[in-house]
Amino acid sequence: MHLEVYGYILVMAGVTYLIRLLPLTLLQRPIKNRFVRSFLYYVPYVTLAVMTFPAILSATGSPLSAWIGFAAAAALALAGKGLFTVSLSACAAVFLAELVLL
Repeated sequence: MHLEVYGYILVMAGVTYLIRLLPLTLLQRPIKNRFVRSFLYYVPYVTLAVMTFPAILSATGSPLSAWIGFAAAAALALAGKGLFTVSLSACAAVFLAELVLL
């Protein structure tokens, strides 16, 4: 049993190492293609959104209150408010929605 676990850890470490090593060794010159540069620029933001969005919708007692909190956060973020203001307002919106819905 322990040997299997160590094998899994070694395989995961190797895959992680290769994913980080291959771009460094294969791409010696700067990337000049605008599409590829734009794609690589947005990958971290898309990854964060894909991991966060489902958690937003399942973190509350009802999906409706989650959508209300998400709408409040999105509106304030688009208005240019800071992270603390956006998160505090989203929490308040969810709290009030839960009070009204229950």
